[in-house]
Amino acid sequence: METFNIDHSSTTPLHAQVEDLLRDLIKIPEYQEGKLLPNEVALAKQLGISRNTVRQATNKLVFERLLVRKKGVGTTVAKNNIITKLDKWSSFTHEMGEKGVSFRNYRIDASWVEADKEVRQLFHIARHTKVLKMERLRGVDSGPVVLFVSYFHPRVGLTGNEDFTQPLYDLLEKQYHTVAAVSKEGISAILADAELSEKLEIEVGDPVLFRKRVVCDPGGRPIEYNLGYYRADSFTYTIEIKRE
Repeated sequence: METFNIDHSSTTPLHAQVEDLLRDLIKIPEYQEGKLLPNEVALAKQLGISRNTVRQATNKLVFERLLVRKKGVGTTVAKNNIITKLDKWSSFTHEMGEKGVSFRNYRIDASWVEADKEVRQLFHIARHTKVLKMERLRGVDSGPVVLFVSYFHPRVGLTGNEDFTQPLYDLLEKQYHTVAAVSKEGISAILADAELSEKLEIEVGDPVLFRKRVVCDPGGRPIEYNLGYYRADSFTYTIEIKRE
C-alpha cells in the first residue's frame, strides 16, 4: 500500500492538504489510466484524520470534475475533461501548458473587417472603422475543442501578418509594447448552431460553453474583444471565491 503523509503542525487546513495530495495523485499515469484512488476510510486512517476531512477534499475535486465517484466501485480520475479556473488568468497556450495539455491549431484566420455596433461601442471607435479579426480553431489530436474569435483595437498596431501560433499576449507585449493586464469575462451556455457544429465537430443543438472576454491594458483601455466557444463535453470552468 502506498504511503501518504500530511503535516499536522502546518497552518494549512487539513482538508486543503488532502486536496493538494489528491491533485498530485491525479497527475500519476497509473491513476490517469483508471486505477482507483485510495478509499476514504483507509486514507483517513493513514493520514490520522477524520473521514469527513477526506470527503471534503474529495467532494471539491468531484465538483471540479477532476474525479468521478461511483457508488460501490470507488473514485477514479475523470477522463477527457480540461479544467480551467477563474482565480487567475493567463494566455490559453500558457494555461494549457501548465496543465501538461498539448494543444494544436487546426486553423488560424486573420482579416480586416468593418467593426459592428458592439465592437465599435466597446472600442469607442467611429463607424466604418476596420479592425483586425482573428479566428483560431484549437484542439487536441482527437479533434477541435474550442473556437476563439478575437477583435483587436486598431491602437494596438497589429497588421494581420504576425505569427499567431505563438502565445498571443507574449506577442502583443514583445512586438507592440501592449500589456494585457485585466480580463473582464462573462460566461453562459448556448446551443451549437450549424456553423459551430461544423467547426467543433459536434451536433447541432449540442451544449457549448460561451465566454465573452474583454482584455484591457494597465490603463483600463480595451485591446481585445474575445469570444470563446468551448465544447461542453471537454471543458469546465471553476470559480474560487474567498470571503472578504
